[in-house]
Amino acid sequence: MTDQRFDPSAADGRWQRAWDEAGNFTADSGSNKPKSYVLEMFPYPSGRIHIGHVRNYTMGDVLARYKKMRGHEVLHPMGWDAFGMPAENAAMEKGVHPDGWTRANIANMKAQLKRLGFALDWSRELATCDPEYYGHEQALFLKLYEAGLVYRKESEVNWDPVDMTVLANEQVIDGKGWRSGAEVEKRKLSQWFLKITQFAEDLLDGLAGLDKWPDKVRLMQENWIGKSQGLQFRFALSDGGEVEAYTTRPDTIFGASFVAVAPDHPIAQQVAASNCDAAKFVEQCKRGATTAAALETAEKLGFDTGIGALHPFTGKYLPVFIANFVLMDYGTGAVMGVPGHDQRDFEFATKYELPIERVVAKSLEEADAPFVGEAEAGDGVLVHSDFLDGMGVAVAIAAVIARAEAEGWGEGQTVWRLRDWGVSRQRYWGTPIPFIHCDACGIVPVPESQLPVELPEDVDFQTPGNPLERHPTWKHVDCPQCGGKATRETDTLDTFINSSWYFLRFASQPADKPFDKAEVAKWLPVEQYIGGIEHAILHLLYARFWTRALQHIGMLDFAEPFASLFTQGMVTHETYSRREGDREVWFGPEEVERTGNGATLKADGKPVTVGKVVKMSKSKKNVVDPDAIVAQYGADAVRWFMLSDSPPERDLPWSEAGIEGCGRFVQRLWRVVANDPQCDVDAPANPGLKRLAHRTIAGVGTDIEALQFNKAVAKIYEFVNAIEKSHPCAEQMAAIAILPRLISPMMPHLAESMREVLGDRISSQLVAESTWPPVDPAMLVDDEVTIAVQVKGKLRDTLTVAKGLDKAELEALALASEKVQRSLDGAEVRKVIVVPDRLVNIVA
Repeated sequence: MTDQRFDPSAADGRWQRAWDEAGNFTADSGSNKPKSYVLEMFPYPSGRIHIGHVRNYTMGDVLARYKKMRGHEVLHPMGWDAFGMPAENAAMEKGVHPDGWTRANIANMKAQLKRLGFALDWSRELATCDPEYYGHEQALFLKLYEAGLVYRKESEVNWDPVDMTVLANEQVIDGKGWRSGAEVEKRKLSQWFLKITQFAEDLLDGLAGLDKWPDKVRLMQENWIGKSQGLQFRFALSDGGEVEAYTTRPDTIFGASFVAVAPDHPIAQQVAASNCDAAKFVEQCKRGATTAAALETAEKLGFDTGIGALHPFTGKYLPVFIANFVLMDYGTGAVMGVPGHDQRDFEFATKYELPIERVVAKSLEEADAPFVGEAEAGDGVLVHSDFLDGMGVAVAIAAVIARAEAEGWGEGQTVWRLRDWGVSRQRYWGTPIPFIHCDACGIVPVPESQLPVELPEDVDFQTPGNPLERHPTWKHVDCPQCGGKATRETDTLDTFINSSWYFLRFASQPADKPFDKAEVAKWLPVEQYIGGIEHAILHLLYARFWTRALQHIGMLDFAEPFASLFTQGMVTHETYSRREGDREVWFGPEEVERTGNGATLKADGKPVTVGKVVKMSKSKKNVVDPDAIVAQYGADAVRWFMLSDSPPERDLPWSEAGIEGCGRFVQRLWRVVANDPQCDVDAPANPGLKRLAHRTIAGVGTDIEALQFNKAVAKIYEFVNAIEKSHPCAEQMAAIAILPRLISPMMPHLAESMREVLGDRISSQLVAESTWPPVDPAMLVDDEVTIAVQVKGKLRDTLTVAKGLDKAELEALALASEKVQRSLDGAEVRKVIVVPDRLVNIVA
């Protein structure tokens, strides 16, 4: 009798070592097997993995293990998105070097991932902060420069005067730097850009072919690229000048009641130069929201310039405002305000008491319908619009564009929301941009023979700003062209570049180049990519662009990097907090004792407030440490919990009851084999269990392929229930023998231990080296029929069997029937007549 309790603390490490020694998960590019590339978005090495990581990687791991069992050569790698601001912040706050901090975090997180038994090819591990990796990235950047896809220009940025660095729009909060709290300034700096707009049309068209991507992700990318057809036209101004504007709704031109320009538009700058109030307003705008999303919700503010814009049809002058909600980098930096049919314009016109005219109505009869507190942006017919009255919106748009082009004051035009990708970052912990500035030669690429341009280790983070800019020796070099004194580029690359090609380096890792084209072609596009919805826009868009850019210069033969995309839901947990003075203090789950519907703090026994179930976050301390859970329940119970209950695309609420239930199921499975089941040779057959076994194998496989892991889990529960209820017949033994392989993608450690107990009854090889159990197609027939079994013409039994069962199997089932055997009472069977799906008649 085997030990009745499964000990994951012993089994987990033992089988992980066995897999490593056997090299079970090392991908062989030279294999003749069909290739399967399964990839989860690689993590930032922040120090600890969280349960959200565990869910993401468990899903990919199940698919990778299953694909391997189905005869595929599987590439399932892991690496680290290791550059970025958190490491530099740690250097400033903790007095450590970013490299040491990052390497220590990688070691911790790698150990955590190994404890969960993921089938990862660690031989291909990479970190983007490795000079080997970013040196190849520099080489790729230079190739794109040679192809005209990289350029440098002066651009307005958010500048933090205390930290002395450029801030992304998202790092500006209420006009202040997110870390320093300093008032952010707008500065003009020379920045490096990638020409992503050159591929805008192709990036948009390519979405149509990504039919294995979530619709919501494709829509988000489509909106971000933002192709719009409209009218670019010119208003004559009362001061003798003109202003260009762009609109996607030229049909509403008769509803225009003002023109608005961005605070950094030349007209605004011109007015501010001679008007102190205008200058103050422009400065106020620069300290406010900077993103289109933030401006949507911010108060709409304006300054009347006193200039009028001549309406091309009515001949009336519209007031020209400087407005905080207009962005210079979209369209022309000037908009035609139509308050009746744009909510932003509606709010502005309401504040400044400007006319709000209806020019689109549901019908001509509703031409004078009032607005009820908001603009109406929908379709309809044109009203109060002179020659456009009665036209539909599409027809009216074409009519206005035609008039504008005929009269010479406008042209139909396509405009993109997408802007070229600014990749300069004024910080240390990133890929050095491989250019040299020479007074005589200008900007000079670093020769490829001098790559990588490595980061210096002797840097000081006590002084705000970019340490590379003030390094005494690193930045000073000789010009590669003239040999004169020159300086290195001290900006580093946006970390999104690191993650825009890492999947290529995983597939091919030659020392002398970023990747081998033929080798990459064996694996790419990635068959299944898995990651969070938060990366649906920028990371995926940039990766798609980078792949196209490399295709453009002949380094790749494909444009789309990820054939199939899955965005998993988050793991959530309730929060625990208590009000202390004027602040909310948060407590972790391990600090709290749940008491019925309430909770108390273990430290003092006093109550805490149980909050909503929300995304796990360090700030609210509602995080669960995977190590503690694995130590208590074992890796397989944690993996099983990640796959059960919730569909994988939905959020998964963490609960102690849930993980305890998974732990019990692990033990229950173990007892199925630990009880040393033996076949009772006299036990009746159980054809229903045999049929269920084959249907479970097929169904679980189909569910794994479709990433419907919760359905696969449910099928396994049903199968185990049936095994436990069955008598110890041959079919039960066969069903038990199937279990190790059936559960191995989800619970690989338990599967290996079960296989070991069953021994020669199934296999002596590791389950990790086994194939998926075969399926008998006859067992999958959904329709069942009732067979009448007659002996000497009299009905003696009925059998419920799968429709289409062949004559031999029907005959065998009929002769095995207890009722038939009693009826025969030892008489010799002379003949068996079988009518498929209907009748078995035994002549004795």
